Amino acid sequence: MGHVALPHWLARLNVRLSNAFMRPVAARLPWFCVLEHVGRRSGTVRRTAMMAFHRRPDRWVIALTYETDVQWLRNVEAAGGGRLLSQGRWAKVIEPRQFRDASRSSVPLLVRPMRAILGVSDFVEMREKR
Repeated sequence: MGHVALPHWLARLNVRLSNAFMRPVAARLPWFCVLEHVGRRSGTVRRTAMMAFHRRPDRWVIALTYETDVQWLRNVEAAGGGRLLSQGRWAKVIEPRQFRDASRSSVPLLVRPMRAILGVSDFVEMREKR
């Protein structure tokens, strides 16, 4: 979709090194989550730690910090959703939709400057199924 400042190799390194460490922490902290998704070909359940922002009563927004072609997003799009664990609560999320927001208004004000520095303007929004 758009320009992203962080290279693909950094995303792979991040998954290998920090994902295992961050999963237990991300499941409890505000503005973080563990996204559970199923591999498109393998059927393996995977859990990825990331930042996620609960917007409106039933929407979640995730910044595509590395690129728009990350595996977790491809898995979520193929399955039509997944589950996320945020602040100790599981939520089923559906209808993933990529969008561009150059103003970054879809994320909290405190997060916008770092996303701007990183050149991040692509996001995915998912609806929480209740």
